[in-house]
Amino acid sequence: MSLLPSWPEQPPLRRLFVRDMVLDAQIGVHPHEHGVTQRIRVNISFGVPDEHGLSVGRDDLSRTVSYERLVQLVRGIVAGGHVRLVETLAERIAAGVLAEKRVRVVRVMVEKLDVFPETVSVGVEIERRQET
Repeated sequence: MSLLPSWPEQPPLRRLFVRDMVLDAQIGVHPHEHGVTQRIRVNISFGVPDEHGLSVGRDDLSRTVSYERLVQLVRGIVAGGHVRLVETLAERIAAGVLAEKRVRVVRVMVEKLDVFPETVSVGVEIERRQET
């Protein structure tokens, strides 16, 4: 569930997503969080140009972005070593997704699970756009 407002409709974008990716991450600022892993959940929603009318019936990967490549990207970033802040992790993921030439805007949510017994998660959601 996103808390950010809807994306503007111009230019038209097709929204794609990777939802509820749960990984073990080395993350946290507190001493007891160093040298251990914690479960995190990553959600990515990204917009690519929607060539409606031009692409009807075209079953062509060049119209989209490989989900597999983005999942591998997230795995690699998380496996890259200890990160202190979920905000930093979200920024790294967003930068990696925006490196895909078709992506115009990305939203990344990173949540730490199992932190407080009375919460499902704590975390951050960011939105970043291609600079024009």
